[in-house]
Amino acid sequence: MSSIPQVRAARVYDEPSAQDGARVLVDRVWPRGLRKDALQLDEWAKDVAPSTELRTWYGHDPAKFDDFRQRYLGELAGSPQRAALGRLRALAASGRPLTLLTATKDLDHSQAAVLARLLRQSAEPEETGGEAACFAHLVCPECGAVTTEGHRPGCEQAATP
Repeated sequence: MSSIPQVRAARVYDEPSAQDGARVLVDRVWPRGLRKDALQLDEWAKDVAPSTELRTWYGHDPAKFDDFRQRYLGELAGSPQRAALGRLRALAASGRPLTLLTATKDLDHSQAAVLARLLRQSAEPEETGGEAACFAHLVCPECGAVTTEGHRPGCEQAATP
């Protein structure tokens, strides 16, 4: 049994830290005001970012976050998204910390937070037979548990059919 990967979300405008490990930008659009050579990145994973349509609809409105999270997890089931998510899973499983970077001001209501949670809580592909995005529709948006295995204690969705 492997340990839970060290995955966190951070803003691109925060000062890099030695504890960041691999630093991956997960926004589709380059952050304003930053030169590409100034940002200490290991990768820019555009393919795991929400679509322009979803990002525009969401508008970073916290009231829409639950719907955004569900729609975003659905988008991660696409072929390019699965490949990019697989790359992030490999980085997370390397034993080195992984920091997912975004320009979003509200980290708790960002795609980086959704990805970090998914990468920390998803099963290993060897045991499940596929990438985490294949099972994204089975992940409870409230507690992060795989719904076929039961919700976590206190999850409001546990009572919902």
